[in-house]
Amino acid sequence: MKGTKIALGTWAWGAGMFGGDSVFGSNTDENNLKPVFDAAMEVGLNLWDTATAYGMGESERILGNLASAYKREDVLISTKFTPQMAEMYDNDVTKMADASLERMGLDYIDMYWIHNPMDVERWTPGLIPLLQSGKVRKVGVSNHNIKEIRRANEILGQAGFKVSAVQNHFSLLYRSSEKGGVLDYCKENGIRFWAYMVLEQGALSGKYNVGNPLPADSDRGRKYNPVLGQITALTDAMKEIGAGYGLTCSQTGIAWALSKGTMPIIGATKVNHVLEASKAASVTLTPGEIERLESLADAAGIDTRGDWEHTME
Repeated sequence: MKGTKIALGTWAWGAGMFGGDSVFGSNTDENNLKPVFDAAMEVGLNLWDTATAYGMGESERILGNLASAYKREDVLISTKFTPQMAEMYDNDVTKMADASLERMGLDYIDMYWIHNPMDVERWTPGLIPLLQSGKVRKVGVSNHNIKEIRRANEILGQAGFKVSAVQNHFSLLYRSSEKGGVLDYCKENGIRFWAYMVLEQGALSGKYNVGNPLPADSDRGRKYNPVLGQITALTDAMKEIGAGYGLTCSQTGIAWALSKGTMPIIGATKVNHVLEASKAASVTLTPGEIERLESLADAAGIDTRGDWEHTME
């Protein structure tokens, strides 16, 4: 995964519990996602992030089917063990990983994560047999704070392994991982920081406003529609700064995340999402532009932490 600047997210793929229809209000299936997958591979974006929890395995199934048209070594697959679902797999990390492998038709996973830090002592050791067997190439932790990341690293270190990556919610509106020292810890220890919800599920895309809200019957609509008026100044500035580079509002948000030294995970349900992400990777914002955007984000006074997260500070 070295050299890859952007990962593509599949949280909004397929239907089902915690899937695209309920969370995003989207309607995606294998047929309309195939052009998206193919376009990404064509422009060199080959790192795909999913999870057992996304549509209760439906996202993994679709991803595996689309990836099967390519050589295995040309596609990088990231998926996750979700502790909240562990009872469905006899509280066994390997069993959940095996189920993911079967759904995706793979014999190994490039990056496997502990999705949430419900119990670092309990779940982290379950990654070790997967690394030893080769079923998993690298491991990471998601939604963990600095104390939990350090402890996970210690547990893995006892077996000769390490946390290779951290995946946390990180956006202009939610910089808890930076303020809590997680970004600095990752830089100091050679850990890649993957930033998800960089565009806050579309709220920072510039496509939505008070007069044109997000889908009202979706989780994201219920969360962000009430505060769209508070982020207008921020999205206006994102559009203005982006225009100087030939970027859209969304691309400016992606460029900001890249400028912070993170690898953004961009939700990919349309071909233009892929093409926008690819172009954004070529732009580096100036310190002054970054400061301006962050000041406006702070002034918006919004806490976008998800119900599944605890603060990193």
